Amino acid sequence: MFFDIGAGEILGLAILGMILLGPERLPKAASEAAKWVKKIRDLSQTATAELRENLGPGFENLQPADLRPKAFVKKQLGELLDDTPVAKPARPTAKIDPDLI
Repeated sequence: MFFDIGAGEILGLAILGMILLGPERLPKAASEAAKWVKKIRDLSQTATAELRENLGPGFENLQPADLRPKAFVKKQLGELLDDTPVAKPARPTAKIDPDLI
């Protein structure tokens, strides 16, 4: 469900809303809450689209979860972090430890 809330939690919130707001004001409060959620969703989608546009080529599939520093570095430097053995070079190559970044 939305925000990982189940039916029991929604029912509990509805009963709590009825007690705190009363049945007269509850529909208006729910409508206002829905408007705020829509505004926040639109704002986040606009910000993500502008960020993709401003970062330029290579970032078309950018997701908000990718903006965590470790995830961003892992995605951009993925081939350096790969632990699969390729051919043994004459000299060992340095690997980047993602915990140090």
